[in-house]
Amino acid sequence: MQGITILGSTGSIGVNTLEVIARHPDKYRIVALTANKQVDRLFDQCKTCQPQYAVMADATAAQQLDERLKQAGLQVEVLAGVDGLKYVSSLPQVNQVMAAIVGAAGLLPTLAAAECGKRVLLANKEALVMSGHLFMKVVAQNNAELLPIDSEHNAIFQCMPPAYQNGLEKAGVRKILLTGSGGPFRKTPIEALRKVTPDEACAHPNWSMGRKISVDSATMMNKGLELIEACWLFNTTPQQVQVVVHPQSVIHSMVEYIDGSVLAQMGQPDMRTPIAYALAWPERIKSGVERLDLFAVAHLDFEEPDKNRFPCLRLAEEAARQSGTAPAIMNAANEVAVEAFLQEKILFTHIATLVEEVLESVTSSAADDLEMILQADAAARSCANELLQRRYKKG
Repeated sequence: MQGITILGSTGSIGVNTLEVIARHPDKYRIVALTANKQVDRLFDQCKTCQPQYAVMADATAAQQLDERLKQAGLQVEVLAGVDGLKYVSSLPQVNQVMAAIVGAAGLLPTLAAAECGKRVLLANKEALVMSGHLFMKVVAQNNAELLPIDSEHNAIFQCMPPAYQNGLEKAGVRKILLTGSGGPFRKTPIEALRKVTPDEACAHPNWSMGRKISVDSATMMNKGLELIEACWLFNTTPQQVQVVVHPQSVIHSMVEYIDGSVLAQMGQPDMRTPIAYALAWPERIKSGVERLDLFAVAHLDFEEPDKNRFPCLRLAEEAARQSGTAPAIMNAANEVAVEAFLQEKILFTHIATLVEEVLESVTSSAADDLEMILQADAAARSCANELLQRRYKKG
């Protein structure tokens, strides 16, 4: 019986993880569930799963949850804040930690899980984007297992040879082909992107995701973050990762070998597949996902990404090549910009321009320790918020 902590259990990844686990009560038990401020949802999950611990990142929300659980007669210990998240990621009875907190907030508890040698199911790409060198070092030093949950990285992992960590060339790999749907604005006239609304940006054609990651998909910043993540996960360079627009989202990514072979992982666009794969690896378990009907799919299309339409992808590639704290700076600026867009304070097209200005304004340095990374993150957020106040407004 494997003990599981789910960081971010009320989000889409967390909910899908609970669905997969519910199909296998003989294999997994929920030790801890966590959320930010979603008291009602976490309360309902606690009633169903009866974990030992529940953590709210927000202290006021934690107090509200504690009161409700006590009134319901549920024996669940409630913790709060980053310390609570780190604690439930480190418990001895926890074998696997699903790291599904969106954004930089997920970095510290995910690092805590790696430091304790857990199997880390990584859905929080920002942990590697911000601190790839440090994170991979912690994983290696503590014999932790790192399994990717993003559908693209999970697909690459399934298609990779066992010795890929020794270098792609030595493993016979020429290139990673990282697929992306192109989001909802793949064919929208570029001049019309100024008028895009948050609801339109969140209406992904294939995937059901949270609002932040949906906007990242619409700008293709999500694919840029995934490119940086792939470099760390698979010990490669940005030059060996090629982004391929694939509108159907049936091929989740591919690996090209030096002999001319290209291995692809295919399936329905449903996150329960990579979640089930990572939970049970190296075995396979049922996920609840419908089988892929190739006759219904009928055809598969591929395009090069248009970086005039998607400048965030270009910015991410540049940050990846620059390395150091540049990806952390870019990620922080993007989080501020996306939140401002979702609050209708800036235009959709302002997201990329704000990120670019922050990258030009905040000096990148080496990312050798956590303090330097967190300082870069804070400096980028401060710069982005100052620019928002001074220069950006909707209109």
